[in-house]
Amino acid sequence: MAIDMGHAWIPNSKEEIKREMLDFIGVKGVLDLYNDVPEEILISEDKWNSLNIGMKRPLDEIEVSEVVEDALNKNIVFQPRKQFIGGGAWPHYIPASVRYLAERGEFLTAYTPYQAEINQGLMQTLFEYQSMMADLLDMDVVNSSMYDMASSLGEAILMAARIKKKGKVLVPEVTNPFHLSVAGSYSAPHGIQLKKYKIDKRTGYLDIEDVKNKMDNDIIAVYLEYPYQFTGIVDINAKALGEIAHEKQALFIVGVNPVSLMLYKPPGELDADIAIGEGQPLGLGLNFGGPYLGIFATKWKNELVRQMPGRIIGLTEDSKSSDAYAMILQTREQHIRRSKATSNITTNSSLNAMIAAFYIALLGRKGLRDVAEAIWYRSHYASRELKKIGLGSPLFTGEFFGDFVVDFKKDFKEIRKGMLKQGILLGIPLADYVEWATDSWGLLSFTEVHHKGDIDFVLNKIREFM
Repeated sequence: MAIDMGHAWIPNSKEEIKREMLDFIGVKGVLDLYNDVPEEILISEDKWNSLNIGMKRPLDEIEVSEVVEDALNKNIVFQPRKQFIGGGAWPHYIPASVRYLAERGEFLTAYTPYQAEINQGLMQTLFEYQSMMADLLDMDVVNSSMYDMASSLGEAILMAARIKKKGKVLVPEVTNPFHLSVAGSYSAPHGIQLKKYKIDKRTGYLDIEDVKNKMDNDIIAVYLEYPYQFTGIVDINAKALGEIAHEKQALFIVGVNPVSLMLYKPPGELDADIAIGEGQPLGLGLNFGGPYLGIFATKWKNELVRQMPGRIIGLTEDSKSSDAYAMILQTREQHIRRSKATSNITTNSSLNAMIAAFYIALLGRKGLRDVAEAIWYRSHYASRELKKIGLGSPLFTGEFFGDFVVDFKKDFKEIRKGMLKQGILLGIPLADYVEWATDSWGLLSFTEVHHKGDIDFVLNKIREFM
């Protein structure tokens, strides 16, 4: 027998049902549920109809589509080949097969596979993601997964604090400012201080002496971006930084662009205790700024693995001795650990982790190296050509990957505005985000989607503004 709910799609929308619910909990009306809101900012019921919101009437499906389309048409859509912006999110080519697999009903969920018995395929895919990522990072244990690199950094700092129980973390002064902001939000409530170490303004490499001078017994971890996302520099002192950290019994955390590891030493080879990274380059697309994929890995040490946030998919056997997958070490607050949880991260980027697995498996080691080499050659070609027109790029002289800083000798934001009018998204105005840059500095980025014609095109446009 059907129950009259009032509205076909809205449960408990019938007035009699709502009245019965309000009577049961002992309130006169819906507004009584908000009696903790100050009266001066509360909108009374008699003013609801006078609010200047919406269309003043319900819209049918066609009208809603038209409203949405009109709003979307106000957006400027940039072709990937005309986007030269990086700094933590880069335009990359996504193979059609990766998109196809990601949209299959068996995979299309961002949620955690709690019921192992009906999620074996999904769990196996996440297990393969962990295995491939461990190989790429040269680390032992990978979780699946975190929200993005910023949340991975925050969780890595809290993990270091749980292990070392001290109070300071050293970070490079050129750390991605968005990641630094998130890390500060994570660490401040726990009394963890983020202390910056200097970068040489000529080479872009870290200042070894400055790090040594700032290492004291309260340092629980030292963090390195590799490459630095807001300069593009790949630091040749990475291994030495880890040695300095370990001499003081501090953990060494390395944050990576996973594609760059096809050309440079992985975190495991740098002797990192914790490796984090941004999985966005691995088939995810820009997604209007998210969602992305936070990579998180550790060495095979009990104190590290037991304190790892999130969850790990493990391989075991069922009653018939066949492979079976299950979530293990999920010491999170909504499970039995509660206040003793190692992490408060709840749902995760499962779908994005699976997309990364599809992408890596499709390209293989050779394909990933081809992408990395294309990024390296195209960014270095652009840098060389900019030097020819007197822009002295890159500003830092050290080895770089994909991104590099350019001094445009005039207000970069004005150049950028002119480019926007021509459908070109040119770089990041660094002075808006970091204290170490001037108004003429811009961060440019080139990836495998930019062929020589695209690079020459934007270089000619830059010449017009010089």
